[in-house]
Amino acid sequence: MDDLAGFLRTRRSRVDPAAAGIPTDSRRRVAGLRREEVAHLSGVSVDYYVRLEQGRATQPSEQVLDALARVLGLDATEQEHLHRLARQPRRRAKAPTGRIRPELLRVLGMVSDAPAIIMDHRMDVLARNRMAGLLYGRPAENLNTARHIFLEEGERGLYAEWESCTLDVVGHLRLAAGKYPDDPRLASLIGELSMGSERFRRLWARADVRARTHGRKAYRHPLVGLLELHQENFSLPDGSGVELLVLSAAPGSPSEDGLRLLAGLAAETESPRDPADVRTRE
Repeated sequence: MDDLAGFLRTRRSRVDPAAAGIPTDSRRRVAGLRREEVAHLSGVSVDYYVRLEQGRATQPSEQVLDALARVLGLDATEQEHLHRLARQPRRRAKAPTGRIRPELLRVLGMVSDAPAIIMDHRMDVLARNRMAGLLYGRPAENLNTARHIFLEEGERGLYAEWESCTLDVVGHLRLAAGKYPDDPRLASLIGELSMGSERFRRLWARADVRARTHGRKAYRHPLVGLLELHQENFSLPDGSGVELLVLSAAPGSPSEDGLRLLAGLAAETESPRDPADVRTRE
């Protein structure tokens, strides 16, 4: 799904030669740096770097990887991804099972005033609380947020900042593909998204990687209108790739009023303390 050679090629093509101290003129036809330029700037032989980009050189040293990261202008997330790709032949992480401890489900159920979900590295929703169900407007069973964004909702659907969301999704899946290259379900998802979405294909070809941490998320809900929320990601320390995501509204904001209204609209038909509000999948 992802490899060191392909990642190096895409990163090389985005480097501005002038910023790297290489004179350019109107006759230059190469996007980014040439392979021999990367080799020279990073202190490795041209032959060795060519073999790296062709997938014929394995196990580059930490020093070589750090030098390449410097020349290619990689950020911390990209540099970690580069090192992970280089280590793949030695050790491949097994894909997590997706099982959730009952104690974590109990914590999820305690979040009552904000949408909250438990998600794995494939962006499958493993569980969600009642407010998340109201936000997404559909059951948690078989809900994958990457599929939801690219194939179901689209740019005029639930996600008010759809283009930004797609960048985050592809960046996260790139990281997951580097960490779990032998996960058949992840490979199947990437294939499905590639077949069904031209935008996904274009973004995937860029090989950008992004770490999910926190940030603004805007939703265009059909019942309560625009919800401008803050997403906080809590990664489990067990290395499972599972995260608890909580979406909150700023106190006193229209979005806080919108979440209250959304909860009130559903309160007429279901109990807010109903334990069935937490739905799980494996």
